[in-house]
Amino acid sequence: MDKVLHALFACHRLPERSFFHRGKQFPICARCTGILAGYLLGLIYAIVVGAIPLLIAGLLLLPLIVDGGLQYIGKWHSTNTRRFITGILAGVAVDFLIWGIVTAGFSHGKLIVQHLIE
Repeated sequence: MDKVLHALFACHRLPERSFFHRGKQFPICARCTGILAGYLLGLIYAIVVGAIPLLIAGLLLLPLIVDGGLQYIGKWHSTNTRRFITGILAGVAVDFLIWGIVTAGFSHGKLIVQHLIE
């Protein structure tokens, strides 16, 4: 368990996994920077265009899972650009997965209330 926690949080302190701006290291890694950017882009997309299907949102998570998983087991070395891009895709996906879960919950709750009223 210690190894997993270290792998999840140690990347934020590694200079080779972080972006720099004017000589200062970002406080989070390139992948997490991408995830945060993806949250923002997903929100903007939802406001301007609307929701994406949950299947597409789920598929947007795959690049991060593959990249992060293969890097973790030592099968390949990821780059900051790849980490950032897969992070953006995952951030957008999480926005829409949460939206899908929340709307499904409201729809289900609405059905329960209608059933109780009848």
